Amino acid sequence: MTQAAVRFSRIRKRYGDAVALDDVSFDVLPGEFFSILGPSGCGKTTTLRLLAGFERPDEGEIRLNGERLDDRPPWERPVAMVFQSYALFPHLSVARNVAFGLERRKLPRTEVADRVEAALTLVRLDPLTFANRTPRQLSGGQRQRVALARALVLEPPVLLLDEPLGALDRQLRKQMQVELRALNRTLGTTFLYVTHDQEEALTMSDRIAVMSRARVAQIGTPVEVYENPRTEFVAGFLGETNVFDEGGRRVAVRPERMELRRPGAGVPAGATGRQGEIREIVYLGDRIHAVVTLDSGRDVLVALRDQGSESAWRRGDAAIVTWNVADARPLEADG
Repeated sequence: MTQAAVRFSRIRKRYGDAVALDDVSFDVLPGEFFSILGPSGCGKTTTLRLLAGFERPDEGEIRLNGERLDDRPPWERPVAMVFQSYALFPHLSVARNVAFGLERRKLPRTEVADRVEAALTLVRLDPLTFANRTPRQLSGGQRQRVALARALVLEPPVLLLDEPLGALDRQLRKQMQVELRALNRTLGTTFLYVTHDQEEALTMSDRIAVMSRARVAQIGTPVEVYENPRTEFVAGFLGETNVFDEGGRRVAVRPERMELRRPGAGVPAGATGRQGEIREIVYLGDRIHAVVTLDSGRDVLVALRDQGSESAWRRGDAAIVTWNVADARPLEADG
């Protein structure tokens, strides 16, 4: 059985009366891209800070490659961290920023220079062009790459990333998502990534821990947590969803699993349906969202494929919303 690269066991952490982490346990496998996903205040950044050594748990233990980290200060832990703010030294050049950790280890100058050049090349910053610039001479995306190079140059077995793409524009975020995933595969380094962006987590991760109110709500692959959410919180946080009461149980149905049918068309075998009226049609380029007010008075969202022409549906149209019974996922109560 493969030993976990990182293991959190029954971790609890409080700040005064506020509970930051409540009985949190999970394993991260060697070389895995593991994301912690959740809203602000759920405990995801505290989790990283505990592993980095910036905070200490009140209860439980944290192990890295089988070794307990309880009494080791941050500078003695074999991890590196990339912050959302980048935390670059404004008065140092790019090369000196990247070299900072190596210089503190008192490595030979020639080795430092070689590793800095290799790290900058790895994050696609030409050393000849960027090494002597200062952070203020760089774009947001370039500063992010410098922060990443400064962490990677230390060759850590575990890389911690705390919302590192949060300050970038959407297009650059998407580009960096692809590059980070490629770095993870190329280097074999274990990535522990914190984000509140569900699309980001689904795009990059091998597995995702969804957090809510200081606890882990669900852990699984992107497909598992999206297609089979355990609770209403997970279903709603990971994309759009519709929740219904069916036979005394709560179920979730994704908008893309639903269809609209004309009144009188009937409901297909193996499906269920609710009558209503289209309240709004929203064009989103590759798809169309229809908001349907059911006869019960509640609204549901239906995602329709864009057929390359105007939608056949209009506001005010009567419609039957249908979905296959097999696509309704049962939900547990939010814990």
